[in-house]
Amino acid sequence: GHRKHGIMKTPQFLGERFFAYAPVVVVGGVPCLWTILWGRCRLSGSVVEVAVVLDTASTDMNSDHILDLDALDRTERNTQPYEYIVVPNFIREPALSLVQADYPRFGQPGSIPLSQLTYGPFFKRLIEALDGEAFERAISQKFHVELSGKPTMFTVRARCRASDGKIHTDSATKIITVLLYLNDATWPNEGGRLRILRSDRLDEFAAEVPPDGGTLLAFRRSDHSYHGHESYEGPRRAIQMNWVRSRLVVGREQFRHKISTMFKRMKV
Repeated sequence: GHRKHGIMKTPQFLGERFFAYAPVVVVGGVPCLWTILWGRCRLSGSVVEVAVVLDTASTDMNSDHILDLDALDRTERNTQPYEYIVVPNFIREPALSLVQADYPRFGQPGSIPLSQLTYGPFFKRLIEALDGEAFERAISQKFHVELSGKPTMFTVRARCRASDGKIHTDSATKIITVLLYLNDATWPNEGGRLRILRSDRLDEFAAEVPPDGGTLLAFRRSDHSYHGHESYEGPRRAIQMNWVRSRLVVGREQFRHKISTMFKRMKV
């Protein structure tokens, strides 16, 4: 977007420290993102001056500004060992960086229902785009399955336990599973890379998908849609979206995740 440089005055900080700050502000009626360059604060008076960059990326982005639906359309659907697609860089820049900055802040592992989390406006726009008609239509056409009127369900992950990644197929109540990764641009670890498995053995895989930032993985659930990954412990950010067979499934799953989240928070 259009960038301007300037000076912003902030209250003094005690001592010296490096810092960064990125609030959304309104300039000329347009919501924008201020990104303060890394700087050093010092005890030198009532205010400290720091350099800033104004990036006029509007919070009012539509799905065309966030999701690369053309790339999804160009991606060939794999049919073996089951139906799946992988779309790198599915979230467009600068939307990816803005969504990453707005990602929900929580420390416990496991899948957390979206309703249990707080997040910023750019992350909200991403969820709205995923839950919109254009994305639904694109996935429906890609997998040749009718999704209109089918309920959707969202959960979010921030951390991975060493015990996560066990092989499973997803429950029969799910129709399509979408995983959207929001980590750094390149995943540096050997573990945590999701494998599309030919069987219930982790070493028999057709593809391995690194959870690079902006990568989309979607598959049609079946009795043999085995997937899992090598052990990894640490930050690993992903949105999971599912089209499911009924609203009863959504209610039941959200209740199960809510109870699980409560116990996880008690342990943290």
